[in-house]
Amino acid sequence: MFKHGDIDKYSFEEIPLDRDCFLMSEIYMREFDEALETMLRKEDCNPYEVGYVSPVAVRKINSTSLELSWYPNTYTRFHEVSITLPKDMVKICVGCWQYDIKPYIFVNHEWLEHLFLREYSVFALVDAIGVKNAIRDNALSKEKLIELRDRIDELAERHANISFISFADSLILKSNWDVGYSGKGIKCTYSPEELLYVIKEIDSIYQEVLGLNIYAVLTQGSNEYYGESLLHISKTQNHICLNSLGVPFAELLAIESASKKSIKSGVHPPMQLYLDEQFYHSLQFKFDFEKNSKPKNSYVGIMKPHQSNYFYSTCDMLILNLKTKRD
Repeated sequence: MFKHGDIDKYSFEEIPLDRDCFLMSEIYMREFDEALETMLRKEDCNPYEVGYVSPVAVRKINSTSLELSWYPNTYTRFHEVSITLPKDMVKICVGCWQYDIKPYIFVNHEWLEHLFLREYSVFALVDAIGVKNAIRDNALSKEKLIELRDRIDELAERHANISFISFADSLILKSNWDVGYSGKGIKCTYSPEELLYVIKEIDSIYQEVLGLNIYAVLTQGSNEYYGESLLHISKTQNHICLNSLGVPFAELLAIESASKKSIKSGVHPPMQLYLDEQFYHSLQFKFDFEKNSKPKNSYVGIMKPHQSNYFYSTCDMLILNLKTKRD
């Protein structure tokens, strides 16, 4: 297959970087080859009508894998997820620049299906501001901390799809979501906007109970514990597993560290929210909200080969500019 001289065939090491590409199942290789051949004979045929594609951009080529930006949804929101494609799952990469046919990366069918069937997660780190001073002033009584815990319990009951892990002065939030796969009847459940409302409620709770404001760091990405519950609690209730690798939390801490250094050096003022750029861009904003021009700063991503950025803002500002507001 793909023997025509005008078909561009890329070795694994030559796959184009930072260009629009497509992932396609290996089951369409022969049909796509025939479509290219027909097109190159100048007969009426459109290779783009073959099969189903998933847009990606290759960010880095490793010896045993490709690091990709995957775009599971570019229709209702701009959603980018960083994923890794093992080398042994790649069958061939072809294109045809003369006819503006972008590079197609044909991959193992089961691997591609798994990409759509597995779960992904949204993560948030919430921290109270001014805790040290409150401790020095004996302002954090047991009664207040128990009231805080009870209020977080009430909030968690209203958002059963989010796990809340609290340490009194800080919380970790995690929510799973599906990409959506029409062939299997699975709908997309990604709704990052919900986290903005939840964090706004958390801020109100901390102010009312402890008299403290909070800040939050947010990111999203893949989760290796697909098919599992949000949390695992042992039978003896003395082991809690977040059912996630530590990488997303390292990403949260990297953003937090970068923001603290930037605040200390005067690069930008303290803010309520620090959002990884992939999370930020996936939010559904109003058309006239110029999201790309909003304040941002760089940080060193944990699993991202290119420079990463975080945007800083407030819940009120982002919620005000959402395309659809909650009732």
